[in-house]
Amino acid sequence: MRKIAHHTLLVLLTLLLMACANKSIKPVDVPAPPQAKCDCPTVGAPVQVPASSKPVEATADQQKQLAKLPDYGLLQMADWNDIDGLQVDNLSLAWPAWMQSCSTLINKPVWKSACTAAQKLNNETASKPQTQAVLNYFQEHFSVYKTSNVDGSEQGLITGYYQPLLKGSRTKSAKYPNPLYATPDDLITVELDSLFPELKYKRVRGRLVGNKLVPYYNRAEIETEASPVKGREFVYIDDIIDVFFLQIQGSGLVQLDTGEQMHVGYADQNGHTYNSIGRLLIERGELTLAQASMQGIKNWARNNLDKLRELLNQNPSYVFFRELPVGLPGPLGALGVPILAERSVAVDPKFVPLGAPVFLSTTEPNTSKPLKRLMMAQDTGGAIKGGVRADFFWGAGASAGAKAGAMKQSGKIWVFLPKEFVIKP
Repeated sequence: MRKIAHHTLLVLLTLLLMACANKSIKPVDVPAPPQAKCDCPTVGAPVQVPASSKPVEATADQQKQLAKLPDYGLLQMADWNDIDGLQVDNLSLAWPAWMQSCSTLINKPVWKSACTAAQKLNNETASKPQTQAVLNYFQEHFSVYKTSNVDGSEQGLITGYYQPLLKGSRTKSAKYPNPLYATPDDLITVELDSLFPELKYKRVRGRLVGNKLVPYYNRAEIETEASPVKGREFVYIDDIIDVFFLQIQGSGLVQLDTGEQMHVGYADQNGHTYNSIGRLLIERGELTLAQASMQGIKNWARNNLDKLRELLNQNPSYVFFRELPVGLPGPLGALGVPILAERSVAVDPKFVPLGAPVFLSTTEPNTSKPLKRLMMAQDTGGAIKGGVRADFFWGAGASAGAKAGAMKQSGKIWVFLPKEFVIKP
């Protein structure tokens, strides 16, 4: 958060909350660290519109109920034998992701003992402990909890996301006209829990005009020739549609015209609410429900370039990016560590501690084929609300994108917490 004097912060906060009441700026759920998933209210939502027979996002009333619950208030103590599928997963494949979590969790007292033991096992087995050794480790150092929804049910929505591959250049040209912008200097972010602890994970954004804080520029205002954020460009992409979907996913790889590959990750967001263009296309009769997948929307866009800009501007949310270090094994999640394909999920940090191992029992995208896997809760997303809610990271590229765009499954989640971890009532 940008440094603001305390009395000024109070004034800004009052203005922001008044604006929120008028729906000009809305508080959104976000984590503090840089993340792979976007943190605008539904920017991390899957592109595919849910069918009525599939689980759906939490309603507004349910989200209000969730906000009133204490942290981790939907976790209930369970038994290891309760976990559906623990014995069929190759747990050793999840170990590298767990070591990524421990690289930062070891600095927290409640996780220190478990992570120290993990490092010892890692060293003893040359970083390759087998499934039984991994299971023995978790059962010795952790207790298992089952997550639930506010109504007590145990099945929830499991979606997917991925890291797209784009083509770009560090220089603007006719072939590469679409910029990715770094966070503007005039974007102000206020962490609400700095004054009100009960508003943990909440922040609001805006810009100063004189002594007033007003909503930040929306998409239509930013994407003009005389853009108010001009000068913050750091790379240019060939396809505006790919830029838009990069903003939905929150991170990506850019194949530069020089042959280099650039990792780009979420830096910040303009504070405006995300409006689903897939839902809008359905409402306008441009696509059917079955056609409104990520690929279906892309196909519509390429066949309707004359309508594209107007459609995109119906979503006022805008995401800013930053260039990440080369050589990362994956995008940076909200935990601040690289997330690994098919072993990391985004969760609601109010109900599942970031970094925690979680066991997911669901099905493959658009199938009934079981998908039972030990994952690490290393990321978050604005649309990920509740205890039984996760976004499965499929990796990078077109194949991962196809799976992510199709995934809207029902599933159950168990959470592993160190035996020293105390959940306050």
